[in-house]
Amino acid sequence: QVQLAESGGGLVQPGGSLRLSCEGSAVFGSTLRLNTMAWYRQSSGKERELVADITSEGNTNYGAAVKGRFTISRDNAKNAAYLQMNSLRPEDTAVYYCNADYLLFADSGTVAGRLWGQGAQVTVSS
Repeated sequence: QVQLAESGGGLVQPGGSLRLSCEGSAVFGSTLRLNTMAWYRQSSGKERELVADITSEGNTNYGAAVKGRFTISRDNAKNAAYLQMNSLRPEDTAVYYCNADYLLFADSGTVAGRLWGQGAQVTVSS
């Protein structure tokens, strides 16, 4: 009924940039509202870690490893979030996951929950 779709991953050289996108969608006839949206990442052999999050009002929070290099933004009208990644390093290589807290309004009632995207591979290598 509700899903997050990510796009924009790929291979980039150290020092390069990539932009990830994440858009939420729901079944026709219902209304989706995304509250706090976030990007997490998980590299091989490591636990999933928070990269950045953003509230519906636009307040942001960043993990220490990416502060000053990555920028999270959102478009509430599109139920979308973006992650602009600059000055990429090999240690940024990971699968990046979009996450969102949501409310779904339908004729049958209101549902709240948390969504995860399918993940986007980002590889930083020369």
